[in-house]
Amino acid sequence: MSREHRALKATHLPTPDGFEPITVRVPDACRMLGIRRSKFYELIADGEIKILKLGSATLVPMEQIRALVRRLEKG
Repeated sequence: MSREHRALKATHLPTPDGFEPITVRVPDACRMLGIRRSKFYELIADGEIKILKLGSATLVPMEQIRALVRRLEKG
């Protein structure tokens, strides 16, 4: 299992009330995937991950992160 897969499986961001976020910010997404910010933006440019913009905030849907990991697992 690659570092990216281990990082996502080991990372959960529930809040104290058990709520899991629908989106995360770029630094959290990078930490979950175990990749650097530059690689993350390459994935965005290549269309591998779709982001949302809310004002100046860049939001990454958790489903986009999970979908990327599923594609990587399939090879």
